[in-house]
Amino acid sequence: MEYDVELVDVTKRYGDVTAVDKVSLKVGKGEFFSVVGPSGSGKTTMLRLIAGFEYPDSGDIYIKGEMMGRKPSFERPHKVMVFQNLALFPHMNVFDNLAYGLKIRKIPEGEIKKRVLEQLDIVELTGKENRRIWQLSGGEQQRVALGRALVNRPAVLLLDEPLGALDRQLRVQMTLELKRLQNKVGITFIHVTHDQEIVLTTSDRIAIMNKGMIEQVGTPDELYEKPGTKFVASFIGDTNLLECKVKEIGKSRCTITGKEIGYVCVPVLGLKEGDTVYMSVRPEKISIGKQVPGTLNIFKGKVEEKIFQGDISRITVRLNHENPFLVKVTGPTDLQRGENVVIGWNPEDSVLIPANT
Repeated sequence: MEYDVELVDVTKRYGDVTAVDKVSLKVGKGEFFSVVGPSGSGKTTMLRLIAGFEYPDSGDIYIKGEMMGRKPSFERPHKVMVFQNLALFPHMNVFDNLAYGLKIRKIPEGEIKKRVLEQLDIVELTGKENRRIWQLSGGEQQRVALGRALVNRPAVLLLDEPLGALDRQLRVQMTLELKRLQNKVGITFIHVTHDQEIVLTTSDRIAIMNKGMIEQVGTPDELYEKPGTKFVASFIGDTNLLECKVKEIGKSRCTITGKEIGYVCVPVLGLKEGDTVYMSVRPEKISIGKQVPGTLNIFKGKVEEKIFQGDISRITVRLNHENPFLVKVTGPTDLQRGENVVIGWNPEDSVLIPANT
């Protein structure tokens, strides 16, 4: 794969705080690559290092194969950053907002007009070039900001929480717009956000950051189905995460024990009896009812809570003294609080994560 951005052992400190800790990362040409993590995980600092707004204390950053070193942002011609604050010029119309950066670079007037009109078509704002910013909806303003970045034809587009100020419905709509635009223009997007729904919807690959380090990099389905650490399992989507001990290991199955209950799982490489592990089971993988299909993990419990959310129902089930299990079922359910039920799942639907990972 050809890479547009590479970080090699990059570290950035602010006094005693290490914001980015020996991060190595490769972003492929044309990827929609997302960086996600909780507040303070270092994701925005990493983006600012790529942009040239901050300099690393150690390590190297390459863009299109060129070492950036301590080059400031204005000497890094391949990037544009779109902030959460759109920073549009309210006294200018849409056309002039898009043309502003090209005029600063002294691009010929004929070329400016051609490129701006082309970009207006890409972001679906043709016919609105003479409107003032305040005459546009929030979604249209977002597209103006993206168009202004893309009209400069960057090799890499950096996005720092660009949809954070929008309400949920508009954020979902603009998420699909982002992916459509990226597919259309074919350039590399590096997108920083805390919104899991957005990264799972749009990204080709995702890096999950925690305490300045990258916990795991993978495709959305890899991170969701095969989390490599306890943090990743709990951060991406809902899961049931229990601390257990390995009791017995066979060729294709192993038995682990929680507080009072034993579970059958698929062993992972290097696991041995007596090890502490975390078992992760996604709530939609669990069957629930008076009876459940044949499986090796079947347990009796009681419904503690039921929440209807339209497309799904979230049901909390207590098994003895174990942590309550979250179960998701499609649509409404007739199960009631206090009702005795049976839950079950297949060993293949459990993910075991060694505690020392």
